[in-house]
Amino acid sequence: MSEQTAYRDDDVVASTGPVLRGVDLHRTFGAGATEVHALAGVGLEVPAGRLTVVRGPSGSGKTTLLNLLGGLDRPTSGEVLLDDGWVLSALAEKEVLAVRRERIGYVFQSFGLVPVLSAAENVEVPLRLQKTPVAERARRVEEALELVGLARHTRQRPYELSGGQQQRVGIARALVSDPDILIADEPTGQLDSDTGAMIMDLLVRLTHERGIASVVSTHDPVLMGRADQVVELHDGRRV
Repeated sequence: MSEQTAYRDDDVVASTGPVLRGVDLHRTFGAGATEVHALAGVGLEVPAGRLTVVRGPSGSGKTTLLNLLGGLDRPTSGEVLLDDGWVLSALAEKEVLAVRRERIGYVFQSFGLVPVLSAAENVEVPLRLQKTPVAERARRVEEALELVGLARHTRQRPYELSGGQQQRVGIARALVSDPDILIADEPTGQLDSDTGAMIMDLLVRLTHERGIASVVSTHDPVLMGRADQVVELHDGRRV
């Protein structure tokens, strides 16, 4: 894939459109006989304060799409646009890292917690990367854990928490930097149905209350009813 030049789309700046937009996204892995088209011409818009659910069977391209929207990967062709006019998919790697630190929160299926750190220390990691002052870090970590109902579990390490509690720590970590975009890849995939429903209810509430543009992938049809909009993928295409 050729190196792209960063640029701004003034039409995006001038509009009051979505916070995040994917335009004609293609992602191809490999070449020749091993070439795989993980995404083929997918487009979507993610408004503020709305939960967008990306559904589809395993291998349909859900994770690939979220990786492109969150700046963890770059499209083979197409664009990922931000509401300030920047084309995320064309920024230099250093600029993409800055966007990910300042504007995007991530929630992972595997929780992604550091085993040797307490719940509070795990939540604090993004603020340390941003070099947030110590007192401000402490205040924001406390607020984030209280937001997800874990104010009494600040000193516990991941192995001392249930799966649902670990995922709530992951959500607190994603929100502690006050992002306006939230990317969650199968956040209920390792949880039982009741705990998964609780986590989805929490994500919906925080999305609406905080005005976050949220994109959540899932293969669970039961969770579709909690979405503001649903994007369905099959074989890398939107259907």
